[in-house]
Amino acid sequence: MPSNLVIVYHRQPYEEVVENGKTVYRENKSPNGIVPTLKSFFGRFESGAWVAWKEAEDPSNPDFERVVEIEDKFGKYSVSRLPLTKEQVSSFYHVSSKEAFWPILHGFKERYNYDPVDWPTFREVNWAFAEAAAAEAAEGAVVWVHDYNLWLVPGYLRQLRPDVKISFFHHTPFPGADIFNVLPWRLEILQSLLAADVVGFHIPRYVNNFVSAARSLLEVDVTKREKVKPEMSSQATALSEQSVPTEISFEGRKVTLQASPVGVDVDYIETLAGTEKTRARARKIREGLGEAQLVLSVGRTDYTKGGIEQLETFERLIETRPDLRGKVQLMHVSVPANRNMTVYEEIQESLEATTGRINGRFGSLDWQPITLVSRAVPFEDLVAYYRAADVAWITPLADGMNLVCKEYCAARTDGDGALVLSEFAGAAVEMGSAVLTNPFSYRSMDSAIAQALEMSTDDRLGRMKALREIVRKQDIRNWAEEQMSAMAGVELLETAPEVA
Repeated sequence: MPSNLVIVYHRQPYEEVVENGKTVYRENKSPNGIVPTLKSFFGRFESGAWVAWKEAEDPSNPDFERVVEIEDKFGKYSVSRLPLTKEQVSSFYHVSSKEAFWPILHGFKERYNYDPVDWPTFREVNWAFAEAAAAEAAEGAVVWVHDYNLWLVPGYLRQLRPDVKISFFHHTPFPGADIFNVLPWRLEILQSLLAADVVGFHIPRYVNNFVSAARSLLEVDVTKREKVKPEMSSQATALSEQSVPTEISFEGRKVTLQASPVGVDVDYIETLAGTEKTRARARKIREGLGEAQLVLSVGRTDYTKGGIEQLETFERLIETRPDLRGKVQLMHVSVPANRNMTVYEEIQESLEATTGRINGRFGSLDWQPITLVSRAVPFEDLVAYYRAADVAWITPLADGMNLVCKEYCAARTDGDGALVLSEFAGAAVEMGSAVLTNPFSYRSMDSAIAQALEMSTDDRLGRMKALREIVRKQDIRNWAEEQMSAMAGVELLETAPEVA
C-alpha cells in the first residue's frame, strides 16, 4: 500500500533479535530518543513507511526480506530495508560519513581525510535510499529525510518523484562556507539539499551557515528573514544569532528553512525520575559518596566531545585546590561510538591513560578522583545518577545540540543541581541559565567547574528553575509540532495535526 508519510533514516525503527530461531522485532529499549519520536508521526497519516539499511552478505539473495510489516503502539507501518554489504556499510558510513564529513561538520579540518572516500559508493547507497522512498510514497506524499549521510537523497528523489514533498532535517552542526567548501563534493551536496521543500537545523547559526555555503556556490536569494525568537537567544554566546533566514529561492523554487532544536521527552524522564526504584538508586549513590560532591559527565568517545580537555581541567582543579581532594568525585561516562574505527580507539586509549595518571597522582585508599565508564549505561540507571549528581559537566568542543544536558535538567524534579555547559553545544543558545564555558580556554573551564561546585543554594535553584522551564517548553513534542508546522506551510499536510 502506498504511504502518505515516508521516513528515510539509516537506522531501523526497532531492535531485531532472534528468539528460538525466529526473528523478532522489539521496541527500542529506551522510549526516550529520536526514533520513537519519528515513529509517533505515523499515527497522523493514513499510511506510513520507514526506509533504512540492513547489512546483508548477499544483497541479491531472493530470500532477503526487503519489506517487513510492523505493528506496535505507534500503529501499522512498513519498513523497507536496503541490503548493503559489509563493504558498502564501511565505505558509506564509517569512511565517507565519519572520516570525511563528520570532522568538517564539526569544524575539525585537521582531521578531515579525503583519500579513502569512495564517492561512487556514497552516491550508489543514497540512490538506493531514494529509489526505496520513491517506491513507497503515494501521490503527493511527504518524504522526510534525516541527516548528513543521506545528503544526496533529496536531489535523487526530486528526479524520481517530482510530485512528492520533501523535508530534510540535519541533526549535526552545519559549518560556514570556509569549512564546508573543503569538501570536494560541496556543489552536489548543496544542490541536493536545495531540492527539498523544507530544510531544518537545530539552531539559527546552522541555518545561516547553510545559506552562506549555498550562496558561495549558487544563485540563491534570501526571500524571508526573521528575528531569532527569544527562546533561542537567551544571551550572547559563541553560537548566537540575531536573525535567521526562513525562506530562500533557488531556480524558481521556494525552500523553507527552519531552526528547530530537538528536545527530550520530559514527561517520560520525570516519571522515571519519580519512581521509587530510581529514588532508591539515587539515595544509594549519594550514600556511597559520603560528604563528597559528584560531578557527572556523559558523552560518546569522540574527539568532538572534549573528553581529554575535561579530564585535564579536573586534574588542574584538584592540583591547585588541595582542599577538594576527597571532597569531589568525577564520574566520566564515555561510550565508544564505533569500536571498529581507529580514531575512536586512540581517543579511548587517551581517556584511559589520562584517567589512570590522575588517579595515580591524587588517589588514595579512601578516594579515587575519577571513575571512567566506557560502556553504555542503561537509561534508568543514568536517570538515577542525574538525580544524585551535584553537577552535570557537559563541555563538547562542538555539538549539534546535546540532549544529555536537557535530560539532566528534566530529571531534576527536585529543582536542584548545577549544569556546566559548553558554549559550542547547540543547546547553549537555549540554556543561558547554565554556567556557560569555553572548552578551548583553560581559564574559562577552570572557573566554570569551580563556580558550579561552590554555587549557593539560591543561585543553584534559580538557575535550575529557568533551565527546567526552557527544557519543558522546547521538549520533543514542541520539536514535532514545529516540524509539522513547517511541512504544513508548504502544503505538505491536508489538515493540521495534533501533537501527541
